[in-house]
Amino acid sequence: MNIFQKIHNGLINRYDGRRLKTLDPFVEMIPYIMPKRYDAHVFSKVAVETDSINAYIKEKRLEGQRLTYLHIFIAVLVRIIAQRPKLNRFVMNNKYYARNKIWISMAIKRTLKDEGQETTVKFHFTGRENIFEIAQIIDKTIEEGKHASEGNDTERLAKYIMSLPNFLVKFLMSILRQMDKWGILPKDLIETSPFHTTIFFTYLKSIKLDYVYHHIYDFGSTGIFISLGKQKKAPIAKGNEVQIGHICEMGLAMDERICDGLYFSNSMKLMNKYLNNLYLLEEGLEEVVEDIL
Repeated sequence: MNIFQKIHNGLINRYDGRRLKTLDPFVEMIPYIMPKRYDAHVFSKVAVETDSINAYIKEKRLEGQRLTYLHIFIAVLVRIIAQRPKLNRFVMNNKYYARNKIWISMAIKRTLKDEGQETTVKFHFTGRENIFEIAQIIDKTIEEGKHASEGNDTERLAKYIMSLPNFLVKFLMSILRQMDKWGILPKDLIETSPFHTTIFFTYLKSIKLDYVYHHIYDFGSTGIFISLGKQKKAPIAKGNEVQIGHICEMGLAMDERICDGLYFSNSMKLMNKYLNNLYLLEEGLEEVVEDIL
């Protein structure tokens, strides 16, 4: 059997995911009805009370642990994905795949100035990490991304591609897209690409902007895009009373093909559980739930 027959029969093993072959027929048909991610966009806003988060950050700082909202929210997301594996699925070439790693991509500025150079970083997690281990991974990856003298792997790849004539850039990108569809994109490209990720996260709180609903890129395999907005005052119901407290809002854009509404709703309930008791994240997860289909 030659490579084209293997591609046609779905026998090529992707580096970043495992083909799901025992899905319900109606679910399998959905990517043919909505073949593009922008066909399958759904949006949701999540408001998070932050007074308890602020108290937790202050408590940990007194204990010598520096934690930020970035550390906390990514730790919560990693824990949810580790326990709710359908959130780590993606659709490629009308087929479903279970991603075999937890990746979170993020754009950063090397300096907080208008002319500051923007780059991307990609965090790698197993799902078993506790919040302090996740904070270390985040800080180390961002520090390396900011201070790489010749840019990181993503920047070097982009620089090389854009050094080519326009017609060659278009041709090369069409080849990469096709290789991605066939599952033969090289490992190094997938590791480098911020678009082949579980979640693309934007930390708008750090620049005092409110949340947005960001589109999901059709290139790559990203299934979820989350933006975390600035902290602000808001009325909050406390029993039979309404008090003024603080909230952050998240804008979620999601490829609805990867899981149904009930699964997503239960995942959000799990997120609230961790956000309401961050101490649960201080212990590592013993066992990551696998996508068994």
